[in-house]
Amino acid sequence: MTAPRRTIGSSELEVYPLSLGGNVFGWTADRETSFDVLDGYTAAGGDFVDTADGYSAWVPGNTGGDSERILGEWFEARGNRDQVVLATKVSQHPEFRGLAADNIRRAADASLERLRSDYIDLYYAHFDDETVPLEETVGALSALVDAGKVRYIAISNYSPERIDEWFRITEREGFHRAVALQPHYNLVERAYETTYRPIAEREGLGVMPYFALAAGFLTGKYRDGVTVDSPRAGGAAKYLDETGRTVLATLDDVAAAHSASVASVALAWLAAQPTITAPIASARTREQLSDLLASVELELSDADLDTLADASEAAAAA
Repeated sequence: MTAPRRTIGSSELEVYPLSLGGNVFGWTADRETSFDVLDGYTAAGGDFVDTADGYSAWVPGNTGGDSERILGEWFEARGNRDQVVLATKVSQHPEFRGLAADNIRRAADASLERLRSDYIDLYYAHFDDETVPLEETVGALSALVDAGKVRYIAISNYSPERIDEWFRITEREGFHRAVALQPHYNLVERAYETTYRPIAEREGLGVMPYFALAAGFLTGKYRDGVTVDSPRAGGAAKYLDETGRTVLATLDDVAAAHSASVASVALAWLAAQPTITAPIASARTREQLSDLLASVELELSDADLDTLADASEAAAAA
């Protein structure tokens, strides 16, 4: 079965409805393992990879751009750059921090060199930089589209107010429109529904949620009395509260009914929500990839979706 493609907002980009997160490449997945995960994802029909120029500068010995570098080597080795929709981001590389126009230009060129590519399909402003006039940032990103280095631009980690301002500037100045949004959204983080979804609907944005599995919590590994050896354990364990336990219990029930994994169900729920194009999820091994891929063909009933939403109602109200 071939998974149906989804179009990213108003763009011409059609993608697999699950984006492979590249944050682990060069961090918890070495070069060989990263190649293995990428090969498994594309062999299953996947064609949408998400990374950033700052991944993974936080790791001792890394410099930033580590994930992009591995991806570039993989593209060159496989000869498949034109078969993959690549998203990367600007503002967090140690040598190219912020969103001043000259910095964006230089950061984009550096990313292209690491990626061994002539173009970036989807280029995000990774984090807002309020020290720079927003018009300068949007204009510089739009100029990259004119230059043929970027096909489409996108927004991540901006406040709703600043996104509104972004589109006012775009309309006033005739810049290329942003076509996508990358928010924090999953079954235990549902503020998106009231803060960002109305903007996505109004502006026709494709939405790719990050932390789609809540730093691993929604895989079901993190439970009372269980110790997990993972760099992300602290971020996941914080969700083990009353709401989190209720969500896990409900996920267990739905997963059992479908003979599926908890992670597959959590991703399928997210992919079925209004405005969502493709959740982003990462796998540090080929084995972890199978549950992510299974979510694409898992069809949850309306009753399943409602039951899971009800279980996480407290997260929606937060």
